[in-house]
Amino acid sequence: MYDGAVTRADLQLWESDLQGLFSRLRPLFYRSESRLHAEQYVRGLLAPLARKNGWTIAEHVGEPEPKALQRLLNLSPWDADAVLGLNREYAMEHLADPAAILVADPTGFPKKGTKSVGVQRQYSGTLGRVDNCQIGTFLCYVTTARDRVLVDRRLYLPEESWLADPARCAAAGVPPDLAFATRPAQVIEMIRAARAAGYRLPGSPRTRSSAKTPACATISKKAGSLM
Repeated sequence: MYDGAVTRADLQLWESDLQGLFSRLRPLFYRSESRLHAEQYVRGLLAPLARKNGWTIAEHVGEPEPKALQRLLNLSPWDADAVLGLNREYAMEHLADPAAILVADPTGFPKKGTKSVGVQRQYSGTLGRVDNCQIGTFLCYVTTARDRVLVDRRLYLPEESWLADPARCAAAGVPPDLAFATRPAQVIEMIRAARAAGYRLPGSPRTRSSAKTPACATISKKAGSLM
């Protein structure tokens, strides 16, 4: 046997751990079909697929087409924040590190049309240019062993092109009481949520944006007071 080779015992242990995670995930879905498709989707995300999209994940888990998995993401009633809370609990149970840090990362998603929530022409560091895109603000928990867990997210919603247009927001399903928040404000909000969830953190978060920008200075100053 090759050194470091994966054994049958390894596979059985991984499957047992995954089933344990699924047992905690299942109560968050109201329908048996949704529970099944949630498990399939997680397996697809964990699979060594060259590209991961609706079609490739559906094919990997034995579905003839991606409609069922797309319904899970777009239409099925389940609480994404509850799943996020479970993710936080799981991370603290298995990866808690008193020297861990939080990494804030705004990420751009290019779009072709105008219907996706928050889309507009704006600068994306991910794309390296101004383009028609959405911007998501993400928070990652990073341990000294270089384990990385995505622990929170916010979709940046532009004030003038979106929140100032109630009809556009309503058509896209944006909650009517949603208030504008800058990306630094979103990061502060997520840090507070992480602290409330029990994350033990020694210092200020890191951010992938240039440290010379006013946004990063704002994050560093305000986040430092939370630690």
